[in-house]
Amino acid sequence: MARYAEPMARLIDELKKLPGVGTKTAQRFAFHILRSSEEDATALAEAVQGVKASLRLCSICNNITDVDPCLYCTSPTRNTRLICVVEEPTNIDAIERTRYTGVYHVLHGTLSPLHGVGPDQLRARSLVQRVERGEVDEVILATSPTLEGEATASWLAGSLRHFKIRITRIATGVPAGSDIEYADEVTMSHALEGRHEMKS
Repeated sequence: MARYAEPMARLIDELKKLPGVGTKTAQRFAFHILRSSEEDATALAEAVQGVKASLRLCSICNNITDVDPCLYCTSPTRNTRLICVVEEPTNIDAIERTRYTGVYHVLHGTLSPLHGVGPDQLRARSLVQRVERGEVDEVILATSPTLEGEATASWLAGSLRHFKIRITRIATGVPAGSDIEYADEVTMSHALEGRHEMKS
């Protein structure tokens, strides 16, 4: 393996900590930064520092924001009585593409006993508090259709069941445009469970 000067080796090591970045990709990134102008390198460093200095979690929904409460929670065009619960802030973009007009609640994870993540590690208490205050008509559980996501949705539904609100789960099943021949057993099970009446 090639030996690099200490500053380059340190940069490569730091870049390898990014998700999905292996040694080769980290090396390409590091050499790109080395070849870039002083201004571009400084702008990158300042952007990274700015993210750490300026961003925080919304005190209402736990989304990442630079203003508190976040833009979703304070928007006058949003239905604040409809809450979509997601695992991570990155999930919000997929929901937004559907023209959803409610607000959000971000858990920052899912239940995963194998990884030491229990109910106390999720940001769910503030969701229960929002419901307790009577601010909510419906909670949409939009966790992923994985073992952990399903367990989290079931646990949340159980935690909220005694409140007089509507609790719904996003439908899952065969993706549009795909062939059912290639669908796995779990996907087909969800598709059958989520079937609906056809209008003539």
